[in-house]
Amino acid sequence: MTDAPDTPTEKTEVQVTGLDLYRAGTDVGNSRVFYEIFVGSFSDSDGDGTGDLRGIINRMDYLNDGDPASGKSLGVEGLWLTPIFKSGSYHKYDTDDYYAIDPKFGTMSDLEELVRLCHERGVKLILDLVINHTSTAHEWFKRFSQAQKNLDDTDPYFDYYSYYRQSDGKPEAGKSYNNLAGTDVCYECNFSGGMPEPDYDNELVREQMLDVAKFYLDLGVDGFRFDAAKYIYYNDNVKSVEFWNWYLGELRKIKPDLYAVAEVWDGPSVINRYYEAVDCFDFAQSQASGIVAETARGGDANRYAAYVADYLKTIEAKRDGAIMMSFITNHDMDRAAGFLTEMSGQMQVAANLYVLTPGSPFLYYGEEIGMRGSRGAANTDANRRLAMLWGDDDRVKDPSGTTYKKENQTEDTVADQLSDPNSLYNYYKKLLLIRKAHPEIACGTYEPVKLEGTKLGGFVSTLEGSSVLVLHNPGRSSVTYDLSTVKGGTFKTLSAFIGMEEASLDGTTLTVGGQTSVILR
Repeated sequence: MTDAPDTPTEKTEVQVTGLDLYRAGTDVGNSRVFYEIFVGSFSDSDGDGTGDLRGIINRMDYLNDGDPASGKSLGVEGLWLTPIFKSGSYHKYDTDDYYAIDPKFGTMSDLEELVRLCHERGVKLILDLVINHTSTAHEWFKRFSQAQKNLDDTDPYFDYYSYYRQSDGKPEAGKSYNNLAGTDVCYECNFSGGMPEPDYDNELVREQMLDVAKFYLDLGVDGFRFDAAKYIYYNDNVKSVEFWNWYLGELRKIKPDLYAVAEVWDGPSVINRYYEAVDCFDFAQSQASGIVAETARGGDANRYAAYVADYLKTIEAKRDGAIMMSFITNHDMDRAAGFLTEMSGQMQVAANLYVLTPGSPFLYYGEEIGMRGSRGAANTDANRRLAMLWGDDDRVKDPSGTTYKKENQTEDTVADQLSDPNSLYNYYKKLLLIRKAHPEIACGTYEPVKLEGTKLGGFVSTLEGSSVLVLHNPGRSSVTYDLSTVKGGTFKTLSAFIGMEEASLDGTTLTVGGQTSVILR
């Protein structure tokens, strides 16, 4: 084993590879680093300005070239595609047809090719599946509307969507409804009038939504990200959890290793309820106010490690095989580079914290090059979903409704950063290589270590008898610590370090530079 330098130069690639990618062939299952792609903004293959599936295919060498030791690609192990089904909106979170790829994004054959390419390179592919609501242009809603207008309660679509009839009384408090023109029916639409919500007490709804997921599993997709999971039964977590237990239970009968992650945008007490059925994103880690950003600003890594340990203990008690889903931003949030800057070193510390964490961390496309974007005064999410900055002849454009000022965006493109050994991109690349080289981090046991009198902190992780000690120093000052006082094993080798400064190990005396993380064996 050799120590890795703290800057991603050409020499870095040799030394990281020199780790022999220790046990990199270990099957980490679903505990892998994912990369979220907002499809319409990622890469345009045909020059129409809209990102598409062929664009992702063309960029696979950037994402994962199939050789973890090459050091030539970012090295992500999974892709999450935001909705790709036919829709009239730019974001596609209001589906017109679950069985049709939106023409702007490509064809079903393109998806099949992408699935094959991912699997050839050991990459899992999951689709954003929005089943809480459809669009009003969906055939199911059209049939519901017609049945209601005809007052034909024998039509199987008569009560396909959740609704109330004005003549029967008042709507359920707290819910939003729109009137169905020409009737006294008001359909439930808590996100917008164009997003009606199917009634999951209806067996036909359940069967058809199950068939949608089965179709894409048969096509080879590895799983799904489920949007708005807690709203299946609005304001009723008990019934929503019951639904997800049934739905995921049926899908796991088909694919036992199904990758499933749910968006339950709420506090830990609510998120934990859903872990009974499905892994969920940990929103307490995310955004400017989250514990990752707080720690990255010079907070206490011991506190962060204790938080992760408590979280893991809670979710593992809920369901066998439950894993943590860490992230700092996604397509619904202001980008991390707006509150954690690269120049301050805070972005690098944040990346270390959540990538070197058990389970399945998620990067948002462009995070690796420090892209910026925020909702701003215009109050539009389009500003959070800006075109990827490739710096080549890619013609992908910002989505409609964008108001983000160009002068506020980072000047460095992918092309710029690929050739800069000190770039944020090369930092992320090295970080992912280090995680890959130490599979204990991804799926080993997790035991926080409490280092008294310092903010240097972390955990011991053990997998199949092999243990690593991961420590983070979020502060700007160097910290020296005697490892002989650390419980959980004797760690004699500095396997890798990454950060703004260097680290060294002299016997049991460990010195960790400011804003730097270390992995020891």
